[in-house]
Amino acid sequence: MNITNLVPDDNGLVNWPTLSVNRKSVVTVGSFDGMHQGHRAVIGRTVELAKRNNAFSVVILFNPRPSIVHQYAKTHQGQQAPADIADPEQLMSIDQRLRVMDELGVDHVLLVQYTLAFAAKSFRFFLGQLVGKLGMRTLVLGQDAHMGAGRTGDVKAIENLALATGVFELDIVDDRGPGYTRIPRDVSYTMPQEPGEPNDPTAGMTKAQLRAWSKRHQAQQARVWSSSNVRYLLSQGRIKDADAILGAPHAIEGTVVHGEQRGRGIGFPTANLGAPIDGYLPVDGVYAGWLVDLGEPEHDDTDGSATPEETNQADTGTTNGTGKTNSASSVASIPRPLDFAPVRSRLAPHSPWRWPAAISIGTKPTFETENGEPERVVEAYAVTDDWLDLYGHRVRIEFTGFLRPQIKFDSVDALKAELAANAKQAEEAARNAH
Repeated sequence: MNITNLVPDDNGLVNWPTLSVNRKSVVTVGSFDGMHQGHRAVIGRTVELAKRNNAFSVVILFNPRPSIVHQYAKTHQGQQAPADIADPEQLMSIDQRLRVMDELGVDHVLLVQYTLAFAAKSFRFFLGQLVGKLGMRTLVLGQDAHMGAGRTGDVKAIENLALATGVFELDIVDDRGPGYTRIPRDVSYTMPQEPGEPNDPTAGMTKAQLRAWSKRHQAQQARVWSSSNVRYLLSQGRIKDADAILGAPHAIEGTVVHGEQRGRGIGFPTANLGAPIDGYLPVDGVYAGWLVDLGEPEHDDTDGSATPEETNQADTGTTNGTGKTNSASSVASIPRPLDFAPVRSRLAPHSPWRWPAAISIGTKPTFETENGEPERVVEAYAVTDDWLDLYGHRVRIEFTGFLRPQIKFDSVDALKAELAANAKQAEEAARNAH
């Protein structure tokens, strides 16, 4: 799979690459945060049609997410968000999304820095660019897709444009999944108070009860297969429901750092993740899942193995702190191949770098810091007899189920007994998964 980094100029124009002079493209567009089953359906259809027509499959991937760029502008007098703006609501890093796209067989990913000037272009102009520059002959979208200035380019408007011009076809994928659900307008972290996987609070409700619940929480309708719904489920500890929508375990990634080694002192050495952490953190609690050693980070990008996020500024120019590029013109970028084989071997189901894990997110209520405040951490205890030295390594933590809330134990011995039980539960969950 090839990746091309693209930064629009100050007028919102993109210097699109020439992928081929005689081979056409099947294109889809979006942020694809989470790569849930709806996203996979759209991208899978893109790959399918491209292979059928001997064309390139192309994903135009926006980063940062459009919603965070527009929200920043609302709260900063219309200013452009920095390209590296922190996004705590992001379910999945760009690197994680690219791995899934590679698995699905995508030929080209065009990683476009989403800017306000770019967003101000009409959907007609945007699609004209894709036809003229990328040789797009088919555009694949989900049912509720919108694009262009003011989000005026819905599927009906795009379909009318395709029929009127005859230069491309629109292929609509039913990516709605099981239908719709209702989620609170303002999602807040709520830690379950009982052990075991939390239930859907609306399950079994009558229509009247559901209306009352929706009014109390100011709930709004959302697709079951949606990033918004996944965030809500993770914020409530409903890991199994979230994983079902994602089609894979929800995961975060980060670098292992030295902690206070309390776990090692009581016989449960843990891998502590330092900031920043890639991916959306579920609500505080103890979880079953997996710990995967991704190895020491690569710093040499001469072989093309550096991540797109690490090389984006080098390839496309830097920002000056205002979110604008230092050049008034868009910068051309050459497609370069990404090789995910090394990391794919580590992520494989029976990889020797993968271990069942009991995962803790939140404070350590049994211990306190010197100033009396609980310490908030993300750590994973790998269930293995091997000695693991992971300091400085990138690791992936996958969540498969909620075990229990964070609680304060009366003694270290009581904590050790509970940790042993959690480790056994994590090991059993891993065994049942196979």
